[in-house]
Amino acid sequence: MLVFDTQSTMHAWSSAQHVESRRIGLVPTMGALHRGHVTLIRQAQRLCEVVVVSIFVNPLQFNRREDFDHYPRPAADDLELCSSLGVAAVYAPTDDTMYPAGFDTHIEVGQLADTLEGAGRPGHFRGVATVVAKLFNAVRAQVAVFGEKDFQQLMIISRMVFDLDMAITIVPVPTERESDGLAISSRNGRLSPRQRDAATVVPSALAAARKAFESGERNSRTLCEMAAQVVALEQLARLEYVDIVDPLTLRGIDPVQPGARVVIAVWFGDIRLIDNIAI
Repeated sequence: MLVFDTQSTMHAWSSAQHVESRRIGLVPTMGALHRGHVTLIRQAQRLCEVVVVSIFVNPLQFNRREDFDHYPRPAADDLELCSSLGVAAVYAPTDDTMYPAGFDTHIEVGQLADTLEGAGRPGHFRGVATVVAKLFNAVRAQVAVFGEKDFQQLMIISRMVFDLDMAITIVPVPTERESDGLAISSRNGRLSPRQRDAATVVPSALAAARKAFESGERNSRTLCEMAAQVVALEQLARLEYVDIVDPLTLRGIDPVQPGARVVIAVWFGDIRLIDNIAI
């Protein structure tokens, strides 16, 4: 497995793959790889001859400096996992490589970024879109694989690719979950044992809304209140938001239609978990 830390070396390798007509798949990550990332890598390998995993903790998308500083960076473990999975190359640029002195260009995102995660994290998706665009340009993959757990991010990246005529196909992958339903996330490792037990209210709240919908309830406010009541039963959980949105516009939808997305964010101490399901 090859490891590149500059755009020029990444470009050279990608050019060689294009000459040989090898389809390149990209799995963008911030490292701290887990079983959810393995699922993304396996999907990319099914679709492409060679797979690149990018590992970069992007400072532009963090609203709190302490979150960026504390983000796990188990570089050796990440590289070992990628190698064991047969990843062809890892692109792991430094901060200075990605954002050299004088860097002054960003991707401005539109209304999809104004709500949900974007409402409480100003500039977050501007940073996400900018770094993803740079990763696309560096790796020059034909396919990029993203998990549905970060559903708003997936929709914003898909919109960016369409609007800016980027020659890459975005492939969504369903959320990988633990046996108790909790969405797999690098943040889960920061939960205390008691918080980890409490965190199961997140998938339980989503399931309550979906069950009520399947039983015939179509009022969005009622469905959201049902989900909120599940979270309220857990003392360690603090609900930030729960909403039901159109999957394309990310705007609230009422009455709720099949295919709508239930989205939720819950705090456990200073750890924030997000999740979503389709109904």
